[in-house]
Amino acid sequence: MAKESMKAREVKRKKLVEKYAAKRAKLKAEGDYIGLSKLPKNSSPTRMHNRCTLTGRPKGYMRQFGLSRITFREMASAGLIPGIRKASW
Repeated sequence: MAKESMKAREVKRKKLVEKYAAKRAKLKAEGDYIGLSKLPKNSSPTRMHNRCTLTGRPKGYMRQFGLSRITFREMASAGLIPGIRKASW
């Protein structure tokens, strides 16, 4: 389980990315890298981390499902993910 403060930090970064997306695209198109450097650092989409939607775990993230590998395995074993069958784990 991720710390609540880490989850909150990611939510804050997501809001900043959404807020500055249009401005960032405009500055990039113009080639104004000085203007880009004046934007907040956390407004860059590369600073966001993918996290499991259920546990908040940042490592072992499976982008297709939005889950960590551990949560994915638990849900697949319980039959909660349609189309996934346990092979030989």
